[in-house]
Amino acid sequence: MYQRDFENLLRTTPPRAMLFYGENTYLIASYIQHYINISNAADSLLTLYFDEYTFERAKAYLSQSSLFGGTNLLIVKRDKKIPKKELDMLIALVGKNTDNYFLFEYQGKAVDAKSLQSAFNPKKGANWLRLFEPNIRESIDMLQKKAHTIGLDIDHYALQHLMLLLNNNLSLCANELGKLAILEGKVTSKDIDRLVYSTAPLAIEQLLIELFEKKTITRTMKKLLEIGEDEFSLLRSTQFFVNQIFLFHAYMKLHGHIDSKAILGYKLPKQIEDQKGNLALKVKSPSLLKIFEHLLEVELELKKAPASNRELLLYGAFIKLQSYL
Repeated sequence: MYQRDFENLLRTTPPRAMLFYGENTYLIASYIQHYINISNAADSLLTLYFDEYTFERAKAYLSQSSLFGGTNLLIVKRDKKIPKKELDMLIALVGKNTDNYFLFEYQGKAVDAKSLQSAFNPKKGANWLRLFEPNIRESIDMLQKKAHTIGLDIDHYALQHLMLLLNNNLSLCANELGKLAILEGKVTSKDIDRLVYSTAPLAIEQLLIELFEKKTITRTMKKLLEIGEDEFSLLRSTQFFVNQIFLFHAYMKLHGHIDSKAILGYKLPKQIEDQKGNLALKVKSPSLLKIFEHLLEVELELKKAPASNRELLLYGAFIKLQSYL
């Protein structure tokens, strides 16, 4: 279903069973909140995250009368598919009771969600919606609507600056607008610089993962330089990242598994731990040695180079680094 068609349905007859997936997590969260509002189910809803979902629990919830005499709103958020037989049964339970709603936010790869669409048949009062990552203009429009709703006076240029500072993360930007709304008067770019914490460290991590996955890094690197990171800070971050990959690589060779707590002294989130473990698996020991030596040479070259040449020099250094992988 197209987004425009879905929004038309929301104003008339909202589907009572919905599959949401795609790259625009901000809009998905907004639509789910809209369902909570129109169903008045804030006190009676059931949200199941990831492995919290079991078919028995979801079925039991939709099979019962609401504890508060209102609506049963089941929200499932996970990166694994729900078997079609289970989806068919849950959607059938929604169809039998006009006070039931079922929202499934599939957080896995969009291409894998296509097999889920058949269960969400419009003839059963269900539907599905894929939301794509918004471009800058669309993001600014959404943030302007949010600012208008909360009574925040902020112009287009300040919103652009906020998007740049937060690496185009629409959800983070919307959250920051809520915090900025406490200020009196018009919010400017200077207010944003003073009060909003940059997500540059997260963007640097993204850059280095892309680098080791041999992806194009031009776009991410350009963003980092635009928000004030310099070539030396990017190089230092790269050296630190490579050292972590080496530690993961060495630990895996010695123990046959990954444990970020034992390697780094603190536990990484599972997704990040697995990601770094996979990168460490792919790279060979001789290649890591070459990369260490290469980065030391680049550091000397950057220190000798005029400021106008450093960006191009670092681009070249990263391209050569990828050739060792």
